[in-house]
Amino acid sequence: MDPASSPEQFKAAFVPNAGEDVESVDNVDVFVDLPDGSRWSATIITLAQVELVMERWAASEEALGGRYFWLSDGLIVRDAGISNMTQVLVGLVENEEFAQVLQRLDG
Repeated sequence: MDPASSPEQFKAAFVPNAGEDVESVDNVDVFVDLPDGSRWSATIITLAQVELVMERWAASEEALGGRYFWLSDGLIVRDAGISNMTQVLVGLVENEEFAQVLQRLDG
């Protein structure tokens, strides 16, 4: 059984744009429910997408001309795609780093 689909670990609901290929998603919100009833969220974005955004901001003068990138609930990953992002979430749960990375939505 794929650990990412195991209800014992967590349930994740990714929110890609309509029609977006889930295996090339490079910037997506995710909501995660753990077995203890807690609910968490993050915006997962690839390193390549961060670079593109910063380049765009350099031209538009946003974020001091693209000199910084900041997200309150951001998780930067190397590889695009929901399956790759799910593997990162599985690793965070298994390594007990989840609460340090994602933002808790309840209590």
